[in-house]
Amino acid sequence: MLNFDEERFLRIQSGAAGLAQRFDDVIGACIAAGAENVFFLGTGGAAILMQPAYQLLQRKSRFPSFIDLTAELVITGSANLTKNSIVVMPSLSGTTKESVALLGKIKEIGATVLTLVGHEETPLGKGGDHVFVNFAEDDTSCESFYLQSLFVALSIMKHRGEITNYDELIGELQSLPKLLLEVKRAYEGKAEGFAKTLAGSDYHIVTGAGNVWPEAFYYGMCILEEMQWIRTRPVHASDFFHGTLELVEKNVSVILFKGEDECRPVADRVENFAPNYTDKLTVLDTAGFELPGISAEVRGLISPILLATVLERISAHLEVMRNHPLTTRRYYKKVAY
Repeated sequence: MLNFDEERFLRIQSGAAGLAQRFDDVIGACIAAGAENVFFLGTGGAAILMQPAYQLLQRKSRFPSFIDLTAELVITGSANLTKNSIVVMPSLSGTTKESVALLGKIKEIGATVLTLVGHEETPLGKGGDHVFVNFAEDDTSCESFYLQSLFVALSIMKHRGEITNYDELIGELQSLPKLLLEVKRAYEGKAEGFAKTLAGSDYHIVTGAGNVWPEAFYYGMCILEEMQWIRTRPVHASDFFHGTLELVEKNVSVILFKGEDECRPVADRVENFAPNYTDKLTVLDTAGFELPGISAEVRGLISPILLATVLERISAHLEVMRNHPLTTRRYYKKVAY
């Protein structure tokens, strides 16, 4: 595979998978101690990666869950953020400015903070009540963060008696690292073609529904915009029909991500509409990826993980094709802002 270290990928994703028991121990203790809600509070891309777990709790659990913008929450506070809250704070670097500022406020409140970081010797690496360290870099962080946040959500549901097959679900999730590597191998031959589509337009409408919408948002904003300087319009597949559809015409690129949860029909609507008005609809559908031994239930949960793992292959080809390394920045962490 192009510019890819298989052993490194397996080490990082296996590290994330190996955290399941510790997450369960911590969450179980929090629930037993009277925790009343959970907040997922990341910044930028890390925040977006928490959305599928938050959505799972919103739709399948009666345990109150919240997600907010750290830059705003540090100013406004929240009536629901109390000493009885569980707070999940992801930051790959462990130094994200907005998250570090909010951590100080949360510590004053007395909530229980779980920090998910790639580096321990950092403000967030040292500042959490429970610190989960799994080294990763930009090209491997998505799967790691998606998995860790999913462990949090499933553990909450387990300890509240809202699911009865927790052990089976976790067992399947922990088998993912090697399966994801095989998905990458199987997709490698198609990755260059998808990259050509991305390189072939200077503007893309990127859309999806259900738990893959966050990955559409993330890939448009954090990869195509930040790392490739390609203009995008990330829009939820439902909102697509309340404004953005008017921008669709011949030669306008529409990129549709499709997952396998119950919201798939919302994405189908875009897929049925767009070809009538543009010749540049491109669909990336997780249903085409083979995952031996993974149940339909778990496939529905991990659709964003599957997309992230093949999009990394697409990005590897895209940066070579455009002679634009994914590490190149003009402003991000380069100038004051």
